[in-house]
Amino acid sequence: MMNHLPLIIKREYLTKVKNKSFIVMTFLSPIIMMILISVVAYLSQLNNDKQRTISILDESGLVKDAFQNSEHTKYHMIEDMTLVEAKAIVKETSNYGLLYIGKLDATNFEPKQIEFFSEESPSLSLISDLESILERKLTDVKLQREGVDIEKIKTSKASVAIEQESFDGQKTSKTDSIVKLIFGGAAGYLLFMFIIIYGNMIMRSVIEEKTSRIIEVIISSVKPVQLMLGKIIGTSLAGITQFLVWILLGGVLLIIISAVFGIDMAQMQSPQEEMMKQAMQNPEMTMQVQDIMNAFYNLPITNLIIAFVLFFISGYLLYSSLYASIGAAVDNETDTQQFLLPIMMPLILAVYIGFFTVIEDPHGTVSTVFSFIPFTSPVVMLMRIPFGVPLWQQVLSLLILIGTFILIVWFAAKIYRVGILMYGKKPSYKELMKWIKY
Repeated sequence: MMNHLPLIIKREYLTKVKNKSFIVMTFLSPIIMMILISVVAYLSQLNNDKQRTISILDESGLVKDAFQNSEHTKYHMIEDMTLVEAKAIVKETSNYGLLYIGKLDATNFEPKQIEFFSEESPSLSLISDLESILERKLTDVKLQREGVDIEKIKTSKASVAIEQESFDGQKTSKTDSIVKLIFGGAAGYLLFMFIIIYGNMIMRSVIEEKTSRIIEVIISSVKPVQLMLGKIIGTSLAGITQFLVWILLGGVLLIIISAVFGIDMAQMQSPQEEMMKQAMQNPEMTMQVQDIMNAFYNLPITNLIIAFVLFFISGYLLYSSLYASIGAAVDNETDTQQFLLPIMMPLILAVYIGFFTVIEDPHGTVSTVFSFIPFTSPVVMLMRIPFGVPLWQQVLSLLILIGTFILIVWFAAKIYRVGILMYGKKPSYKELMKWIKY
């Protein structure tokens, strides 16, 4: 008889959402997060609005036309003066730095002949950009001195992109694999975070009710399995409610902060945007962008959405039941530490296998086996599905996962039933096995 289950779920849900600390954190967390994002966006905007002027003293006369001004970096050529004079002038004008290029030998360039002087240590990206510009220019100079036609080299460069197609005629590409990995990784990470945040909530809920001694009255009229299942589902629904409020409130706050304070959130990604603009002007990069779009459209979207919902919920419920089992066995959070690591290890292993095995061989033995093991399948199977997994494998993995969840809830109920009467006693793994046999 499960007639008490809806009542237990309702009671657990309302108890959680009416809790003062739950309400405070539900509304305070997105506010704190938006403040942090706004601060980062504001600082990024200040940094991006700042223009750097780099003076260049080129005694070789080889790289004068190599440096082109950009939106945030200006290059100023210095001529007819010594290095000592150039350094003094740059320091007085408060320019970002001085790039000194000595009298280079056209056939042999030594690193010591090129130096960068600045008041503060320059950024790694700036030095890398300057090195790239100089390398390209000086390479062209050396080739020209050898009598090589640079234009012919540029036009003769070959671009190879191997077309991939299965024997059934399904076309794929390297980009497809990257897009699939990103989707699977995002799904696995979201599940990982959800379990950590709300699994602990379920564990604390069981411990609190157990220590309050009210449970001794409730257990006389409700089966332990019903009680455990009700607490898991009720607390999970409260967690989903909080998560949805975070998303909605976060979106509203983001819009309000952007409008009131004039912070452009897009400024946080301005380097990427600049790269995208350059990419759109480059035919090869345009083709890569098109490949990414095609890779997204090639994903089995319907299968992914349905599988994500089913495996996410089932995986979360499985780990929630494990957290509930720990809560049933102990009397306080201090005693939970010895049990938490064995629970987290399979989840960490699943993420590791997903990123380092599935991407290399999604249909290999390791990937396939771990996509059926219930403690790793929520992550591994979600990362395999974009690469094409037979429907029967997905259904079998899901059934094993759901069956394991039901079994764990049954074990948790057995532990719960005995654990109530063992208040004040710190359990061991050996003790838990005895409790299950009762």
